[in-house]
Amino acid sequence: MQALLAFENAPPFAAPLRFFLTAPLFAVLAGLLVAVVGPDIFASRWTPDGLAATHLITLGFMLQIMLGALIQILPVVAGANLARPLGVAVVVNIGLSGGVLLLAGGFHFGWPAVLTAAALLLGLTILLYLAVTLRALSGVPSTSPTIRGLKLALGGLAVVVSLGMLLALGLANGWRLPLVALTDLHAAWGLGGWAGVLLAAMAYVVVPMFQLTAGYPARPSWLFPPLMCSALLLWSLAVLVDWPWLVRFSQLGVASAGLVFAVLTLRLQLKRRRARADATSRYWQLGLAASILALLMLSTAAIFPALAELPGWPLVFGILLVLGGFLSFIIGMLYKIVPFLAWLHLQSATQSKMPAPTMNKILGEPAMQRQMKAYVLALLLLVAAAFRPDWLARPAGLAFAIAAGWLWWNLFSAIRRYRWHSADIAEKLAAKLAAV
Repeated sequence: MQALLAFENAPPFAAPLRFFLTAPLFAVLAGLLVAVVGPDIFASRWTPDGLAATHLITLGFMLQIMLGALIQILPVVAGANLARPLGVAVVVNIGLSGGVLLLAGGFHFGWPAVLTAAALLLGLTILLYLAVTLRALSGVPSTSPTIRGLKLALGGLAVVVSLGMLLALGLANGWRLPLVALTDLHAAWGLGGWAGVLLAAMAYVVVPMFQLTAGYPARPSWLFPPLMCSALLLWSLAVLVDWPWLVRFSQLGVASAGLVFAVLTLRLQLKRRRARADATSRYWQLGLAASILALLMLSTAAIFPALAELPGWPLVFGILLVLGGFLSFIIGMLYKIVPFLAWLHLQSATQSKMPAPTMNKILGEPAMQRQMKAYVLALLLLVAAAFRPDWLARPAGLAFAIAAGWLWWNLFSAIRRYRWHSADIAEKLAAKLAAV
């Protein structure tokens, strides 16, 4: 099962690119924050600096790339053309970047007014984005699991942003809210209903396309997004009526759905036609292994809640799922999508009068493999730091900042080569035209 892609509908390269180049800088900031603050940031999941670092990653890195990728994907995969995609990209990229910096600063310094400003700026930015994308999607039938997944993921984004605004405004203004239950629900919608469903919808396209696997089987592909969203709706109801047993039952449902998707993807990758694993495949394998471990932890804690109270448990779960899982998937996709889009635009620029440079000439495999080794080292250090923060917090933060900065450099170098090849092609075409 593979979707038909309409690359002729692709927006200008600069539209998604500004998100892809901005995002790693927020990951660098998160790593530097861990390195500067040191062991205190690992004291619990509720430390102000821990919340700042978490949102630098989830909003500054993950959301940046997901929103940028959707600007590229919606017209190509779903035929949903955004009005003025470049203008939308500029406004959303600036609003999101500013909002994330304000939010991290509000947590770090404990300034309520800054938290309020962050909530309003992020809310307005996402509202604008949702309005533009939902308008583009209106009238587009759900003819594939990918399109239905994209629609449900945008619905999940609306929920997670609403909950996030409520929590930020509640903290800033001292509202009496069930903070623990709402924060867990906010994270669940963010990682399951938004990021998880979007990841699955994209995996249905990019895994067979870039990793040369068979297509995902139809039935689980259609079922995963609505099952995940149903489990999260049940979780929301459980929080509303304050039934802890129903919360745990919903957690088990979310974990089970995620495990089925992860195991299915791993199975497809093990049977892929390409024997040699490249950086994308390796990143996906890392992401699947980390996600499976994290989801097993979530399942176990849903059955035995006392486990979640063990020292280091929530931190290890978060590091495995967010940094080991989602970030690995995203980096793996970036390493295919950026050179592929560069090649696609170069091919168009040649006007079929000369061959376009290959993807390897835009971003070589050795550079990606070296960066991945740095990322794996940082991930291992962060997991270990959850148990020995006094020894490892600062080295882990620094290692993560270096790995994220290395990712930025690799992407920036690819764009620099793309621009050089664009200029070279334009020059050669002009020479051919002059010779006629």
